[in-house]
Amino acid sequence: METPRPGTEHEKLQVMVGQWTGEELIHPSPMDPVGGAANARVNNRLALSGFIVVQDYEQERAGVVNFRGHAVISYDAARKTHVMDWWDSFGMGRAAFEGGFEGSKLVLTARSPMGVSRATYDFPGDDQYSFVLEVSIDGKTWAPFLEGKYTRLV
Repeated sequence: METPRPGTEHEKLQVMVGQWTGEELIHPSPMDPVGGAANARVNNRLALSGFIVVQDYEQERAGVVNFRGHAVISYDAARKTHVMDWWDSFGMGRAAFEGGFEGSKLVLTARSPMGVSRATYDFPGDDQYSFVLEVSIDGKTWAPFLEGKYTRLV
């Protein structure tokens, strides 16, 4: 039996791979009433022979790491959708995102009892990307929660 290999949709995720640093803007919200600027470090690596990307994320404000996240991102061939499982240091449990590429953008949404979250990664070039996390109560009206611009270090 031939060893399975990642398909085209898995390979699209390789644009994420690398070590990144970025500047972020956190919009005021119930989770962070003041909002403000932050810096982030993102490490994305291929795992399982290229079938998944594993992401480790750290956010720093005022020189202190205040938030961490961990994601596993892949393509679910049976459901024909990209998927991301996300956990973070807020301790609210796993968030299950799904969606796909729209040109240079990977757009993923997750539903929870608190509403809907939409994560948009935009990869306009090899060594940069932008990220927007939006939230919605009904999945129709969106408010930005976090915006960032990142540059590849390695």
